[in-house]
Amino acid sequence: MDKLVIEGGRPLSGTIRIHGAKNAALPILAASLLAEGTVKLSNVPHLLDIEVMLSILSRLGSKCKHELETVTVDTSSANSFHVPEDLMGQMRSSIFLMGPLLARFGEVAVYQPGGCAIGERKIDLHLRGLQELGAEIEERDQQIICRARKLTGADIHLDFPSVGATENIMMAAATASGTTTISNAAREPEIQDLANFLNRMGASIIGAGTDTITIQGVQQLTP
Repeated sequence: MDKLVIEGGRPLSGTIRIHGAKNAALPILAASLLAEGTVKLSNVPHLLDIEVMLSILSRLGSKCKHELETVTVDTSSANSFHVPEDLMGQMRSSIFLMGPLLARFGEVAVYQPGGCAIGERKIDLHLRGLQELGAEIEERDQQIICRARKLTGADIHLDFPSVGATENIMMAAATASGTTTISNAAREPEIQDLANFLNRMGASIIGAGTDTITIQGVQQLTP
């Protein structure tokens, strides 16, 4: 155990437990929609963005609980692919729902995400990646609607290593037909966390944490 010595004082020592990362939990919660059934996550922090994501999942028909630091999501009753505008406007990470909803229902309707204090951050890389997997995209009445009768693997190069676009493409490609390769992919730790979660569900993803990620689509994921 390391000690921190304060000049002129006695050394400090002790241990702390690191709380789970919001940036890892949010895409994993979105990915829970990819399989019908119950997902349980531990060490999930109590933060506003987490509660907004759980509210969205509930409005989509899932059953959610957040007790202490454990989240349980039952997606077996999820029955909607329309992400509510009022909740989507509160959090940029709501865009993570595009890939899972498109993969599960063949259609997703979202609005421009809100809650971003970093300035303009477009979602064109998300949309282009889903298009390359076979989605048709329509903008209507401020909604962005993506439809795909069948998602098919593709070689996708990102203009820059966007974390969100990498995660959305990974989730959509997990059950797409064939192989998807993402080049110039983001390499942040939350990418690896999402890949580990998807692989636990039965996906086949290698390369997370590097700039090239390969996803071999599988027919079905399990919670």
